[in-house]
Amino acid sequence: MLTVLKEIFTWWNQQTLGTRFTIFFFGKFIGKDYLGNKYYQTKKGKRFVVYNGEVDASKIPNEWYSWMHFTPNKFENKHELNKFEWQKPHKPNLTGSKSAYSPKTNKSATKKKYNTWKN
Repeated sequence: MLTVLKEIFTWWNQQTLGTRFTIFFFGKFIGKDYLGNKYYQTKKGKRFVVYNGEVDASKIPNEWYSWMHFTPNKFENKHELNKFEWQKPHKPNLTGSKSAYSPKTNKSATKKKYNTWKN
């Protein structure tokens, strides 16, 4: 009961009640990524993602981004990609947090990169 109330009144945390009904009655499970997000598609072609944890659009990995945006590519039906050692793990969007980039705290970004002429 608490889960249903949470879905009704706090839509920003997880899927909404309407999304749950749509997926239950019309949705087809397509796959799951390494972050735990689940992807669904209706018979009419609408695509859904149910995020694992907090809703953040930057949590969609590259292999699923093109599928969500109807962009055809060679990975369309293959969502399992090889991860290389040079690939960095996902970082959430830090905007609005204390860890966000700010030129005021980054002295090298505000430092002049040249010397002005002097008279």
